[in-house]
Amino acid sequence: MADVTLRFLQYRRMRKVALALSFAGIAALAGPALTGSAQAQANPAPERVATQDYELLVETVASGLRHPWSLAFLPDGAMLVTERAGTVRLVTPDGRVSDPLAGTPPVADINQGGMLDIALDPDFAENRRVYMAYAEERGGGIGLSVARAALDREAEAFATPQVIFRQMPALSGGRHFGSRLVFHPDGTLFITAGDRGSHSDESQEPANHIGAIMRINPDGSIPAGNPHESMPGWAPEIWSIGHRNVQGAAMRPGTEQLWAHEHGARGGDEINLIEPGLNYGWPVIAYGVHYSGAPIGLGTHEEGMTQPVFYWDPSIAPSGMAFYEGDAFPQWRGDLFVGALAGRLLSRLTFAGDAVIAEERMLGGLGERIRDVRNGPDGALYLLTDAENGRILRLVPAP
Repeated sequence: MADVTLRFLQYRRMRKVALALSFAGIAALAGPALTGSAQAQANPAPERVATQDYELLVETVASGLRHPWSLAFLPDGAMLVTERAGTVRLVTPDGRVSDPLAGTPPVADINQGGMLDIALDPDFAENRRVYMAYAEERGGGIGLSVARAALDREAEAFATPQVIFRQMPALSGGRHFGSRLVFHPDGTLFITAGDRGSHSDESQEPANHIGAIMRINPDGSIPAGNPHESMPGWAPEIWSIGHRNVQGAAMRPGTEQLWAHEHGARGGDEINLIEPGLNYGWPVIAYGVHYSGAPIGLGTHEEGMTQPVFYWDPSIAPSGMAFYEGDAFPQWRGDLFVGALAGRLLSRLTFAGDAVIAEERMLGGLGERIRDVRNGPDGALYLLTDAENGRILRLVPAP
């Protein structure tokens, strides 16, 4: 790499690390847990929002969630929702919110870290397994970890937990955990891990997990076909490198393509088609500058480094994303929906092949930080808002 002096960001002062319930010895919740405090307030009335193709009805399914981060639908339409402080709640289709489920792993609630993504095993109907990505305190630092556990609906608890991945090395600070979990159609699991807020060149190092995307089997073992088989020096689980903070990832329907976005610094949020063995450039190339205004790395292009399919400048701070697959909005089928935190909007990206050809920005009038985007089993789009009084929103065509 050319001589480039890169400085670290000033870390925010660490908040107190709160260890959540331990893996073992947690008592089951007593009695029905669908009367939790998260449902103690009335939901606001639905809003009508005009878009290019549809008039939307924006309904609040549930409210009172504390900085919800991710949502996963169970087969009966109920939802598992993570809260960043370290909890997972069960939300019924009619909006009743449980008390925190027992048996979640110990979580480091620090700045951007906490209980983050959640995903169901492809064979959930048979094995009841749920996967959780979270910040974990260990080895003198904090790192992203992924655990799986069996959901016991009757006890409203997770059982037989097993940690299947730990980001190494653990570092100080509480920024840029990445943390999206995506299953490939072949049953392997992609894990996105951020650069932990560092502007050093660790994201360029294929032997560690800093600023990388990993591909593993659901039990944590290494599947065949990872880049290390033909690329010496790559850790066996590494799929791609050169990432800053990938908080959104999804498989494109009808393909075996993994797509992801990542936060830029001041400008340069990216949409990428993720392919094995590629280097996506951070922090050597970027379409943005440091928060101080100083340039990043070598500019926007460098040999051997992959260009984004699309980027935002100025930044919108993208978070969860999903390709729309339902029937409620036929004109949007196959479009990519991306939630924005700083932008407080929902972005709809239209494709021609693998190229983004148009963007529509919607829901800006809500003034909400959109944390996650999911396809609902009913064909609707579901969103999470990142707030102390976070909501689950349901988007359907207005009557």
